[in-house]
Amino acid sequence: MSTKTQANCTVENIYQLDGRVPLSKAIPFGLQHVLAMFVANIAPIIIVAGAAGLDEAQKAMLIQNAMFVAGIGTLVQLYPLWKIGARLPIVMGVSFTFVTILCYVAATYGVPAMIGAALVGGLIEGTLGMFAKYWRRFVAPIVSACVVTSIGFSLLSVGASSFGGGSGNPAFGSAQNILLGSITLISCLLFNIFAKSFWKQLSVLFGLAVGYITAAFMGMVNFSTITQASFISVPRFLPFIPEFNISAILAVTVIFLVSATETIGDISAMTVTGLGRDVTEKEIRGGLGCDGYMSSFSALFGCLPITSFSQNVGLIAMTKVVNRFTIMTGAACMILAGLFPPIGAIFATLPDAVLGGCTIMMFGSIVVSGVQMITRCGFNQRNTTIVALSIGIGIGFTQVPGIFSILPTMAREVLQSNCVAIVFIVALVLNLVLPKNMEVEKPEKNILESV
Repeated sequence: MSTKTQANCTVENIYQLDGRVPLSKAIPFGLQHVLAMFVANIAPIIIVAGAAGLDEAQKAMLIQNAMFVAGIGTLVQLYPLWKIGARLPIVMGVSFTFVTILCYVAATYGVPAMIGAALVGGLIEGTLGMFAKYWRRFVAPIVSACVVTSIGFSLLSVGASSFGGGSGNPAFGSAQNILLGSITLISCLLFNIFAKSFWKQLSVLFGLAVGYITAAFMGMVNFSTITQASFISVPRFLPFIPEFNISAILAVTVIFLVSATETIGDISAMTVTGLGRDVTEKEIRGGLGCDGYMSSFSALFGCLPITSFSQNVGLIAMTKVVNRFTIMTGAACMILAGLFPPIGAIFATLPDAVLGGCTIMMFGSIVVSGVQMITRCGFNQRNTTIVALSIGIGIGFTQVPGIFSILPTMAREVLQSNCVAIVFIVALVLNLVLPKNMEVEKPEKNILESV
């Protein structure tokens, strides 16, 4: 390494989009991003695989593939291939957005049809992303702000569920899980308060380490899966031969459109909170292209669609660490986890309560980011109406899913558990139909009366 390169290689570059960071300093920050999303990356695989009736060996294979695909997708977002990729510190992972619809498709039409639908839907989203400049204007900043805010609200229950021990855990809400989540959260806070300089930004990693060690002493970590995993294994290509069912493709493509709005929201929130500026059209185009085409790539490995991870947007909002080289080391860790099953097995033993203790504040940060975006748009009468109705209907209706009972089964499955989709639809429609000027004009005072 030349003297000039060494001089430019500094840990302070973690706050810059470009620039080199010493590898020994970059890896902890990159690893922090992996740990923040690891369980959330594999959880959708486990849920959908269970609904599809896959066995344990197939689940393990898909988890391994999911880490490999997420790492490749993240690399493409960081360092674009042609026009595919945003050139931003966006971390990719298996999306929760698709869980409900893919469970339905897998159970109704079979896993091959689910893979075929994800393959086609990804190609459609990626292609639409390449032409984002023609339709991007319809997704106004206030619409993106509403979507970001709803993403944060929708993730709060995920963080709370993890804090209690994980959904479906027989010991959910037990004293052990609450204690473990609290220890992890307090560790994050204390480290953030007392750490100096750039070390302060490693509070999430510190909390995860303290929580994991505590969980091990409490007997809450199962190490058997680590010893049972083979040392090295190449991700399996085309574990399921795709089938193309038109009903499955239409249903999944609708959710790809919803996912695209989430991606726009995530990228917008990341540039605002991490880079202090608005997102560009080129970044939207590249980010959506990567989301779509890499989801099709993911389908070839039998995995669910991948998208930008809101968890990591929240982490960037907290730490302001945006350096691409640093995040790249995290992507490399994910690829290694896909090639060396024991690495993934170690991450997979992380108890949900530990993850919940770290993520609950991160998800809250996304809500704050959304509010900041709304503030930047301004609280005029028009924007206030869009925000109030979209958030009110989106979050309110999903709290009482019976309100969707008159809809067809497919539409009901899509809407009743996806507040982000409803918020986007309502905000988009309102933005198109509401008058541009809704301010109430104050009547001018009669000059004679004032005299």
